[in-house]
Amino acid sequence: MIMVVFAICLLAWAYKNTRPPPPQLCGSPSGPPVTGPRVTLIDGRHLSYNEYGVSKDIANYKIIFIHGFSSCRYDETIYIQELFEELKIYMVTFDRPGYGESDPDPNRTVKSLALDIEDLADTLELGSKFYVIGNSMGQHGAWGSLKYIPHRLAGVAFIAPVVNYWWSGFPTNLTMAAYMLQPRQDQWAVGVSHYVPWLVYWWNTQKWFPGSGAIARKPNFSASDWEVLAKRQGQGPATPVPKDYIRQQGLAESLIRELRVGFGKWEFDPMEIVNPFPNNEGSVHLWHGDEDAVVPMSLQRYIAKKLPWIHYHELHGVGHLIPMYNGKKEALLKSLLLGE
Repeated sequence: MIMVVFAICLLAWAYKNTRPPPPQLCGSPSGPPVTGPRVTLIDGRHLSYNEYGVSKDIANYKIIFIHGFSSCRYDETIYIQELFEELKIYMVTFDRPGYGESDPDPNRTVKSLALDIEDLADTLELGSKFYVIGNSMGQHGAWGSLKYIPHRLAGVAFIAPVVNYWWSGFPTNLTMAAYMLQPRQDQWAVGVSHYVPWLVYWWNTQKWFPGSGAIARKPNFSASDWEVLAKRQGQGPATPVPKDYIRQQGLAESLIRELRVGFGKWEFDPMEIVNPFPNNEGSVHLWHGDEDAVVPMSLQRYIAKKLPWIHYHELHGVGHLIPMYNGKKEALLKSLLLGE
């Protein structure tokens, strides 16, 4: 009888500790304030956004930028005021669901994010076609757009896109070799995200052993990335991000949900996507640095081989933070928009 009571207590403790607290919704009595513009999506959720460049009414190019892991709508990594004015570029960035001031989406999937992007474009009246740029973990918004809303795309660019090791199109030996290149704690965190997603919150909040390095603000950047960051130290972004803004609604619906979606079971394999621009009316680009320690280059090379219609740009001496390297964001924008 004592053992039964002990087992029940243990299960109750485990259940409680794997259940995250409810999110602190922006604009609610106990939640953070709403400080920026938001659109109301079809399902009633709010999506917070920023606008950059020229007015959308006079723009030649309209871009929706999808930020990476532990980032937000203040991500200005590809914004260049002079170039945006010269080419008449309009860009909108947005907090993905659960980040910053965008409402969480407890049913978030790769498809739902693509539909959010389409909904955002329609609400802001961006027209029938627009460009999508996915940065790092923002890749699943870009892949989702190619899969679910290809008819709305003028072009797509991936910047150092994070890869799901369980996409069926990858050979097992290739993904295993790439998976083992990660720090041990990230191997565990990613594996838990895929195999036991209900445990991800507990795994990354307990104190017995290390969880995800990125959540702990210790990303596995390369030496070249750290060097670039050191050079930029003290400059700060043009628009400073408010303190604790990214995670202010809670870890569970921002970064934890991100891991579960990014490394969970996808509804499709990106390597089975059909070229959305068979007549070269648009283009898709994938940019990756050969010193990227976050995402192994071998996986991007394989994707480029399987999808030859993607323009693959491999950058020598460059790590994961591609737009921070001299001249790279200019090259990225011009290749996508001008075909240079």
